[in-house]
Amino acid sequence: MSRFRGVLLIGVTGSGKTPLGNTCVQEGLWGRRCCHFDFGANLRRVAATGGGNGSLLTDKDISIVANSLRTGALLENDNFHIAQGILMGFAEEKKLGNDDLLLLNGMPRHIGQAEDVDVLVDVGTVVHLNCTPEVVYERIRMNSGGDRSERLDDSFEEIEKKVKLFEERTFPLLNHYQGKCVKMREYNVLAGTTAENIHDWLSSSG
Repeated sequence: MSRFRGVLLIGVTGSGKTPLGNTCVQEGLWGRRCCHFDFGANLRRVAATGGGNGSLLTDKDISIVANSLRTGALLENDNFHIAQGILMGFAEEKKLGNDDLLLLNGMPRHIGQAEDVDVLVDVGTVVHLNCTPEVVYERIRMNSGGDRSERLDDSFEEIEKKVKLFEERTFPLLNHYQGKCVKMREYNVLAGTTAENIHDWLSSSG
């Protein structure tokens, strides 16, 4: 099986990954069609629907997904088949082609997961949305990205937990992909930064 062509969006919660992914779907990126795989949104959909018709996920898998959403725990390597199943279902639904870009948002979340993802996706570019905790709190308070109004996990305590988890488990992905000579792009996100700001910058950076 040939690997999908991928762009990985890395940033702490509230940094603007989802609005950026949605903008890339609307506008394209570098002349290519984009499919935005928001792993968190897909996990929430699986938990709400039980995976939908034709899902290969078991009741145990659905329970693991629900626990991950409830506690904020990451899916570890022994549960990667859940993430893989959700991703492959997404790719089939979107009819993802060889010339399309798969925007990964929320997966991989740690180095162990990245090694599994690398079998499926050729990550050619990593986009790091660099955002301080202080800016994160302000962006979520302002709903700068316009994607937080229906989120139930935006209490101060939950945000604080996610920031700490990002720093411990996800931030090391930057060194992981640098070591693989993957193209790195970093944008310093401010409280009022919009998805259009980032998309314009990313489009011009090539």
